[in-house]
Amino acid sequence: MGVDPSRRALLRGRLEYTPSLRPPWTRNEPDLMANCSQCGDCIQACETNIIVPDKAGFPRVDFQLGECTFCQACVEVCAEPVFHDPERTAPWRHVAEIGPACLGPQGVYCRSCGESCEEGAIHFSFNAQRVPEPAVDTEACSGCGACVSVCPTQAVTVGLPSTQHSTRLREGT
Repeated sequence: MGVDPSRRALLRGRLEYTPSLRPPWTRNEPDLMANCSQCGDCIQACETNIIVPDKAGFPRVDFQLGECTFCQACVEVCAEPVFHDPERTAPWRHVAEIGPACLGPQGVYCRSCGESCEEGAIHFSFNAQRVPEPAVDTEACSGCGACVSVCPTQAVTVGLPSTQHSTRLREGT
């Protein structure tokens, strides 16, 4: 059985534990902590090498290293009951979110995130008075992370959609 990172954080004086972004199809965090043997098979199987160990040795996704192709290799190689069945379940509900460090709202022309998005989930609003600003269509975004590593200011993150972010995009603002 692996180390419970929340307990370790408490003993080190950090009262909050923020779970890492886990590989696609991973069950919930408690199931991962209870069942993952930290063998590293999923890390070795990842074709894009984005699965790396976190501080406690559990697998996490690092989109600074690349994107997820949803190849299912991590699921297929794992002998532990850590993953959902990819044939019956979506990989995850994560989507890209563009933060305040984005260059567009600061008046600098950049379309790196949109150019890397194969799903076409990142759109740019055009206005004659300002530089185009990106917005994420949360319905089209797969959360693959292709837009993360190409962002020059690291303004793009992937995680569960925030209510405010999702509502704003649906309203078209």
